[in-house]
Amino acid sequence: MTPAPLVPPRLKNDCFALPPGIDWTPVDTALGLLRANLTPVVATEELEVSQALGRILASDVLARRSNPPAPNAAVDGYGFAHAATGEGPQTLPLVEGRAAAGVPFSGRVPEGMAIRILTGAILPEGVDTVVLEEDTASDAARVAFHGPVKLRSNTRKAGEDVVAGNLVLPAGHRLRPPDLALLSAVGLAKVAVFRPLRVGVLSTGDEIAADVGETTLPADRIYDANRPMLLAMARRWDYAAIDLGHVGDDRAALAARLDEGATEADVIFTSGGASSGDEDHVSALLREAGTMQSWRIAVKPGRPLALGLWRGVPVFGLPGNPVAAFVCTLVFGHPALSVLAGGAWAPPAGFTVPAAFEKNKRAGRREYLRARLTQDGHAEVFPSEGSGRISGLSWATGLVEIEDGARRIAHGDPVRFIPYGSFGL
Repeated sequence: MTPAPLVPPRLKNDCFALPPGIDWTPVDTALGLLRANLTPVVATEELEVSQALGRILASDVLARRSNPPAPNAAVDGYGFAHAATGEGPQTLPLVEGRAAAGVPFSGRVPEGMAIRILTGAILPEGVDTVVLEEDTASDAARVAFHGPVKLRSNTRKAGEDVVAGNLVLPAGHRLRPPDLALLSAVGLAKVAVFRPLRVGVLSTGDEIAADVGETTLPADRIYDANRPMLLAMARRWDYAAIDLGHVGDDRAALAARLDEGATEADVIFTSGGASSGDEDHVSALLREAGTMQSWRIAVKPGRPLALGLWRGVPVFGLPGNPVAAFVCTLVFGHPALSVLAGGAWAPPAGFTVPAAFEKNKRAGRREYLRARLTQDGHAEVFPSEGSGRISGLSWATGLVEIEDGARRIAHGDPVRFIPYGSFGL
């Protein structure tokens, strides 16, 4: 009988609480708080290895079998006992038969004799060294080659890749195609994994037209760009994307939609309504529920990030401007979702390149500029920093991250470039 899946406990109501005295939250402080307070929120299940691509391991995986399981030949050639050879021309008589992958030689090779052996074949008893076929001459009765040949040349030791009982992959690792090869090679047919995290995405605001097909929009309304973007990001990260649709500036309707979302999703991302204005209903509802934490993060673009729990489900209230929503999802959402899904905290990998731009930055906020690399490997940035310029997100292939302090950047100065690929996009 298959045991019931294990469901981890829900997050605590104060998991997003800021320490006393903090008003503006530096980026590193915000990331540290998320990392310290978030835990997996999804159940586990057992899957066939062949079906586990993209899933996150729920427990450490140990090898059932060594890889390779026995000493074997790494090339086609001739095997013999190294002690029977020396320097200069060597000629050894051949035993009858051969050793091939899957068809081992059953006898012992006497010292001073050799055997025809093929790649992957288990080394017969009496063989510890193999000479490459291209380095030999043979008449089917003898083999000749030049010595000396190094002991254990062209052989693989048992377990030289993985030893039975050793750790293969740790809990929290997201399975990729080469991981499935490794698990199969060490004899694992099934693995314990976390169920895919369900990420609900909800757009808010009277100005938003949920149907992009509407052709007669007045100038005071805009198409919904955030929802398709955020749903696509969730899918790219191997999560189950739940479209919660759009709700206007109606607090009762929003509460009802969040109620629905809490039954369908493990985490909810909203866009718009995250600040403290009259029509910022997401933050108002979370505040009324007693779980609201408004993080004024020292980041550009971005700043307001409403965090809280609705019916026990974590809610990330993103800014409404698409660029800010995108950057906040990459910087804060990507690592947070990884932990909620059972994975490891996932900081992005960046690298230093010369700047192909100039900028005079004030102290106080960390900045993320839409950027891409030129042919000579310099980082150029989008001409406008406006958080409504969605075309810059498409133009870019990554972000230039500029530290919190003041800085004047000239052409050729070193800057940190983080490609979209480092965020899993």
